Amino acid sequence: MNTPATSLPDQKRVGMVSLGCPKALVDSERILTRLRADGYAMSPDYAGADVVLVNTCGFLDSAKEESLAAIGEAIAENGRVIVTGCMGDEAEAIRAAHPSVLAVTGAHQYEQVVEAVHTHAPPSQGPYVDLIPQPDIKLTPRHYSYLKISEGCNHSCAFCIIPQLRGKLASRRIDAVLREAEKLVAAGTRELLVISQDTSAYGVDTRHETRSWKGREPRAHMTDLARELGQLDIGNGTPPWVRLHYVYPYPHVDQVIPLMAEGLLTPYLDIPFQHAAPSVLKRMKRPANEAKVLARLKDWRAICPDLTIRSSFVVGFPGETEDDFAYLIDWLEEAQLDRVGAFRFEPVEGAAANALPDPVPEEVKEERYARLMEVTERISAAKLEAKVGRTLPVIIDEVGEADEDGDIGATGRSQADAPEIDGAVYLRNVPETLAPGDIVSVEVEDADAHDLFGAIVSAKG
Repeated sequence: MNTPATSLPDQKRVGMVSLGCPKALVDSERILTRLRADGYAMSPDYAGADVVLVNTCGFLDSAKEESLAAIGEAIAENGRVIVTGCMGDEAEAIRAAHPSVLAVTGAHQYEQVVEAVHTHAPPSQGPYVDLIPQPDIKLTPRHYSYLKISEGCNHSCAFCIIPQLRGKLASRRIDAVLREAEKLVAAGTRELLVISQDTSAYGVDTRHETRSWKGREPRAHMTDLARELGQLDIGNGTPPWVRLHYVYPYPHVDQVIPLMAEGLLTPYLDIPFQHAAPSVLKRMKRPANEAKVLARLKDWRAICPDLTIRSSFVVGFPGETEDDFAYLIDWLEEAQLDRVGAFRFEPVEGAAANALPDPVPEEVKEERYARLMEVTERISAAKLEAKVGRTLPVIIDEVGEADEDGDIGATGRSQADAPEIDGAVYLRNVPETLAPGDIVSVEVEDADAHDLFGAIVSAKG
């Protein structure tokens, strides 16, 4: 008599809505990777999910509103919702708006999130059903990945509550970071985006401890990390694009510029200046060394002429006068930053800035924001126009379908363009064999205030 085969029960499925910054996206990837190891499958939509996770952002009031709206949508579409992330520290506010949420956990509380999923959607197959090792889950395209090197922040900026949400600086071991980077490159990553709350402070909390790696002893330090990442190989001895984000302009940042000139590091720095007027920086509780920064920018560009500097600025901070704003505009004219984002000051619950006197009227914030963006757009347009006629390396993000004439277009990014936040390079008449992740040489034919347009000269594959 034949014994009937026992079939495995269907896997429980988890949906994920990830809001906020790239650091939160990395948290979402780690949570989903852990859940898959515990026997869960991922659901691309609300309907197929046994439970939905919403990874929230709580940095600004507008972000909190977006998070509450996303929770509401998930409840309406599915009904079984677990909340995590930065807004998770405000559990009472979340439950007041959405009493039916199953559980609320805070930022990077991976174990608590997984435990909540186990409680409300117990795994039906148990962990490690699949004997073949599975790669970590990525929520970004295969060819680029965020590499988070630390959590938390030691600064006490008046407008920010990140230390309350994510704690003090906690750096990862450098060998663990490099092992993750090596694994990502082996899986097809061609661009690594290094992220943290303060990349320049990496390792301060561990006194820049050393670890053994490939016969070397690198420190947990931004410069050692950058040098080691530049030793990785995406093929033919070519290093991946390594892009540094959230870099405070500490003195040792000078040491990474030569690595960019040597081609080991992508010539790109994301530096959150926030303002330039000394009086505003003082009220923000940020270093006020704007004159020295201008001199350093000049020195950096002398070493690496293709260096791209991206930054963000806050307009309308309490007490900002017209003279303060004029100082900022003059500073921007001299700094000639390549990429600039701007934000109107917005009070954040729990931030020290809320108690500062002389709030700036909303209409003044709007007017200053418009003036700043007009200046930075003009600078950007001139810088991009100067690239017309040059040949630049471009990484492909998306390849389109052929039009009625058989012409295929594609969208990519130069080394001056980080995904999601900077411009793009639009290509015409690309070969049908082109694929996302390919790095090609592109002749720039045209430009506008934000983007470049061109055609492929050769492909590196």
